[in-house]
Amino acid sequence: MSRDVGSATERTALIQHLHHGAHDRRLSQLQHERDEEERSIVSSAVTKEEQQLAASTVGERLPYNDYTTIDWLHDLVKDSYRFRYIQSRKGLRYNLASTFEACSGWIAVIIIGALTACIAFVVDVAVATVSDWKLGFCAKNPFLSREACCEDKTPLSGARSDLMDKCENFREWTGSYAGSFAIYVAMALAFGVISSSATMLTRRNLPAVAARAGKTNGGDSLADTPAGKIMYMASGSGIPEIKTILSGFVIPNFLDLKVLLVKAFGAVFAVSTGMCLGKEGPFVHISTCVGYLVAQWFPKYQENGRKLRELLSAACASGLSVAFGAPIGGVLFSYEEISTYFPKKVLWRAFLCSLFAAIILKALNPTGTGKLVLFETNYGTDYQPIHYLVFIILGIAGGVFGGLFCKLNFLWSRWFRSFPVIKKYPVFEVFLVVLATTLLQFPNPLTREPGDIVIKNLLVDCNSPASAASWVCQNEGQGLDVGKINWSFVGWLFYGTVTKLVLTIVTFGCKVPSGVIIPALDGGALFGRLIGQTITSISPGIFAMVGAAAFLAGVSRMTLSLAVIMFELTGQLEYIVPHMIAILVAKWVADVISEEGVYDLAQTVLGHPFLDPDHAIAIVRQHNLLTEVLIPPKQTMEEITVNVPLTNKVPQEMLRRKLDQLHARGLMDAGLVLVQVHPHSEISVLQGYISQSELEFGLTKLCPSRPPNEPQFMIRLLGHLIDDGPSPDTLEVDLTPFVDRTPLSICAKAPLEYAVEMFSKLGLRYLCVAEEGTGRLVGVIIKKRLVGYLEQLRERNE
Repeated sequence: MSRDVGSATERTALIQHLHHGAHDRRLSQLQHERDEEERSIVSSAVTKEEQQLAASTVGERLPYNDYTTIDWLHDLVKDSYRFRYIQSRKGLRYNLASTFEACSGWIAVIIIGALTACIAFVVDVAVATVSDWKLGFCAKNPFLSREACCEDKTPLSGARSDLMDKCENFREWTGSYAGSFAIYVAMALAFGVISSSATMLTRRNLPAVAARAGKTNGGDSLADTPAGKIMYMASGSGIPEIKTILSGFVIPNFLDLKVLLVKAFGAVFAVSTGMCLGKEGPFVHISTCVGYLVAQWFPKYQENGRKLRELLSAACASGLSVAFGAPIGGVLFSYEEISTYFPKKVLWRAFLCSLFAAIILKALNPTGTGKLVLFETNYGTDYQPIHYLVFIILGIAGGVFGGLFCKLNFLWSRWFRSFPVIKKYPVFEVFLVVLATTLLQFPNPLTREPGDIVIKNLLVDCNSPASAASWVCQNEGQGLDVGKINWSFVGWLFYGTVTKLVLTIVTFGCKVPSGVIIPALDGGALFGRLIGQTITSISPGIFAMVGAAAFLAGVSRMTLSLAVIMFELTGQLEYIVPHMIAILVAKWVADVISEEGVYDLAQTVLGHPFLDPDHAIAIVRQHNLLTEVLIPPKQTMEEITVNVPLTNKVPQEMLRRKLDQLHARGLMDAGLVLVQVHPHSEISVLQGYISQSELEFGLTKLCPSRPPNEPQFMIRLLGHLIDDGPSPDTLEVDLTPFVDRTPLSICAKAPLEYAVEMFSKLGLRYLCVAEEGTGRLVGVIIKKRLVGYLEQLRERNE
C-alpha cells in the first residue's frame, strides 16, 4: 500500500489552516506558497465526509505500509464517521448511497464467490489435462483430459489407469514401460521447472520485520540491526500469510493481481508434476486475492483495514468451497483455522460467498459428474462397536504422523534449505524433489496418478458392480474372496504409504504453489486401506476414508471443519462418528508430539509475525511475568519521547532526528510518544502518540528541508491550547490531525496476560505503560515487540 499523497487509498483531513505572517515579506511569500500547496493536497486527497475525522481525538492514519499492524480501533471509529456522514445527508442521491452502503458487503461476497468458482473451473480442467500429458494425449483434442476424451467409452467410476487401456482416443506416448517411465519423468521435471520459474516472478525483498539483535527487556536499542527478508509471494499454500494478514499485519503485494495469476498458473503445473502437494491451499490464497481485488471497487472496504479483513475472511471460505465442493466446510475452515476476527455478520457473508461459489462451480461442472461431491461413496454396510478400536488406532497413527511431520519438516527446512545452492536456486530444489518423486511413485500403480485421483481410487467400494474395472478391486478382491490376503497388493499399499509420508515432508515448503491437504489425505487413505486388508467384515474403503481424515487432522489440527469437510467430500453422513473419533484422537496425539500445527509451523519458518492469544497466554503463565518486562530501555524511551512545551510547537530538526532513530530500528510501525510537563506539579502527563508513518509523511511531504537563511519550520503537535501567533522567523505546520490523543495505557505491574489480551482482542498497534500509583509514562509497547518477546520465551521453553 503506497503512502503517495495523491493516492485515493486514504482520504482524510491532513492539514489545518496556517496563519499568514505579516512581519516579513519573504515569510509572507513562503507562507503563501505553503498554503497553496496544502490546498492542492486537500483538494486531491480529502473527501467531505471524512473531514470530520481530522478533529477526532483518535487522529488520522495513512495507508499501512510494509509489515505494519493495522489499528482496529481507529478503523472502527473511521467507519463510524463514514456511516454517520452518509446517514446525515438528505436527498435521493444520499438515500441511494446509504442503501448501497448497507448492501455492499453482500454484493461483494457474491462477486467474490462467482469469480473464485470461475478461476477454480479453469484450474481444475487445466490440471486434469496437463497431468495426463505425462502418459499420453487425446487424439481428437489434445486439450482434453483422459476422462473427457474417453467419457463415451468407459464409465467414470473405474480407475483412470484402466481408462487408457480401454479408450482408443487416448494415445500413449510409447508402448514400452521404460519409455513411458522416461517420458513421465521428463514431463514432470519440465512441469516443475515451469511452475517454479513462474513463482520466481513474484519475488519481493521486504524490509525488516523487526530488529535481529540487541533486545533488552523486550525493548530495542540503536544496536539493533534491521533484518530484511526475501519472499516469493506465490509459493506455498498462502494460508500462513493469510492468517498473518487477517490478524492485523500487512504483507505488501501478497494479494495483487499478478500474484493471483501466477498462483493459478503455477498451481496447474505444480500439481501436474505428481509431487506430494495439492491445489486446495492455493485455492484459499486465490480466493483471498479475489476478495482483495473486489474490495478495491468498494470505498467502504478499500479505505478501511478492519472492514477489508472482514471481507477477506469471507473470501477464504469460497476457496475451500471450490477446492473440495464443501461449502459448509469452507465456512468452518475460515472460522476455525484462518480468521482471528470472525463476528456474526462475517459468518453470514462467508456463508453466502461459499454458497455462490458452490452454485457456480456446480453449473460449470469441471469434473463432468454434475455433482459437487468429489469422492462420492456408498459402502452399503455399517460399522460395529468393535470397529471403534480400529478408528482409534487410525487416529493414533494420524496423530503420530502429524506430530512427526511438523517436527521433521521444520528440521528439513532449516537444514536442507540452508545450503547455498538450494537457497540461491530454489528452482533446483524443485527439480530434485520432482525427480525423487517421479522415480519413487511411478512404479507404484497406486501413486502414479495425481493426489485427488489417488484418494478416489482408494475410497472405492469393491462390493459395488460399478467398481469391477478398478485396479484396486481387481487386486484386492482376488484375496478377499477366498479369505486370504493379497500380499503383493499389501506391499504396494505399504510402499505407497511410506513414500507419500516421506515425500510430503521434503516437498512442503518448496517454491511452487502447493498445499498439504491432499498429500495428508493420500497418506491416510493408503494407511487406512492397508489396515482394512486385515478386516473383512466391512469394506476397506471405510478405513481409508477415516484414515485420510485422521492424518489430515494430525497435520493441520482441524477438528469441526474437517469432520464436515469429510462428510461433504464423501456424502457419507453415517460415518460422522468414526470421523470425529479419529480426528479428536489424532489432534490429541499430535499436540503431545508437537504443539504447533503445519500452518503455525510455517509461520515460524517463514518468519511472519503472528499473535495467537491462546498460545501466548499459555507461554506467559509459565513464567508469571508482569507488563514491565516489556518496558524499553531508558535510552530508547528518551529517543521516542517528545517533551512538548506549552506552546505545543517543536522544531522540525528535532523531529527529523528522532525519525532517523526510528528508521535505524527497522520496525516501520513504531512512533513517538508526546508528553507535557504540568506547569504547577511538574509531572509529565501523557498527551498523545504519533506513529512513524504519519510523522514521516508530515516531515517529508509538508516540511521540506529548510534551506540556509530561510525561516525555520515549527511543528504543532497538540492543537491550539496556547496560540501566540506565528513568529516572524518561523513557518508553522500543524500535524495535530495525525496525533492519537487518546492512547490506551496499562499499569506496569499488571500481569503480562492483560497486555496480550488487549493486543489480541482490541487489535492495538501500541500500548502505553504507566507507573503504578503516579500514572507517569514509563514505556510504550508495540505489537511487533510483544510478538518477538513471546517468540523468545517459546524458544527458551524448547
